[in-house]
Amino acid sequence: MRTQAEIKAMIEVLAKLDTSRMYLNDFFHTWKESDDEIAAVFQVAEILRAMREDNISTKVFDSGLGISIFRDNSTRTRFSFASACNLLGLEVQDLDEKISQIAHGETVRETANMVSFMADVIGIRDDMYIGKGHTYMKTVADSVAEGYKDGVLEQRPTLVNLQCDIDHPTQSMADMLHVINHFGGVENLKGKKIAMTWAYSPSYGKPLSVPQGIIGLFSRFGMEVVLAHPEGYDIMKDVEDVAAANAKASGGSFRKVDSMEEAFKDADIVYPKSWAPYAVMEERTRLVEAGRFDDLKDLEKRCLENNAKFKDWTCTEDLMKTTKDGKALYMHCLPADITGLSCKEGEVDRSVFDRYLVPLYKEASYKPYIIAAMIFLSKFEKPSAKLQMLLDEARPRIK
Repeated sequence: MRTQAEIKAMIEVLAKLDTSRMYLNDFFHTWKESDDEIAAVFQVAEILRAMREDNISTKVFDSGLGISIFRDNSTRTRFSFASACNLLGLEVQDLDEKISQIAHGETVRETANMVSFMADVIGIRDDMYIGKGHTYMKTVADSVAEGYKDGVLEQRPTLVNLQCDIDHPTQSMADMLHVINHFGGVENLKGKKIAMTWAYSPSYGKPLSVPQGIIGLFSRFGMEVVLAHPEGYDIMKDVEDVAAANAKASGGSFRKVDSMEEAFKDADIVYPKSWAPYAVMEERTRLVEAGRFDDLKDLEKRCLENNAKFKDWTCTEDLMKTTKDGKALYMHCLPADITGLSCKEGEVDRSVFDRYLVPLYKEASYKPYIIAAMIFLSKFEKPSAKLQMLLDEARPRIK
């Protein structure tokens, strides 16, 4: 637990960062944010967490809504968004498309404005179809911006990407904050090796946004970022280009290998995670658009058969021994496909997963604070002043 003097010092650090562009703006992809803006999200997340641990209320809203739109299943992100909104004083309302007028042909523009009359933030998860998720989020954001401009909305709700087809910024930033704390500060990350590797799964169609989010963010910190996958399991080339440019600018490196063993060797961090090949995700999107659901079943069958060729791509105890001092930090966005527990054969051996259970839970615990920080920075032009006000008032969260 940090003292109030320590929290004050953290606020002073935040005050030196340029967050002006984040005010009344949306958060889509980490690589679209400046170094100061990324640092500010981490700093505000840490400050909010420190205040809560010190029993200081961080409710900056007396009323207002956080609208959540989940077009894919979720546990951690759904509850993290609700927790983040509640931490700041917002109520959460889920938009269930099945019981809304969307089923009767209501447009995205109309829906976005109708749910936003007293909304301050909209969180969206739409990650399953290539070319669709980010496009939908942009349409929602543009619609409420227009509604605000036209005087329909009293405030302009900002949008937080809770996972799209391109990036999963709340996950990658929570992961990075976990890494920063694990290694004792961002200054200790330079030269650390992270292996972002594909791993076998008996399921089909896992999104690309987690591996893309990891290489797109971790490459900004001077780290040695290695992406490993079998032939044909490519991710988006544009994101690989982002990672390469980030690595060059930060003094780190980014490279691709076709061996899990090569990726794990002397790694400080390992992140074995299954995903569907980019070409498969593109094909699935086309089939769904055309309503060719029988062909979709055939695609799934072919994909699972191809996955089965790479069952040796799994995180084992023997593989972990080849990492730096045999003690690499194992990471996963969860839920993992655990061999001998959740499936017969999967991404990780049960003994490895069980050994890292507490660190995995700690990794996940950063996400509510990351989301809250994104919301906070979009709502206050001078975030350090607002946080200092909360610290000066020191209203107890639990009375």
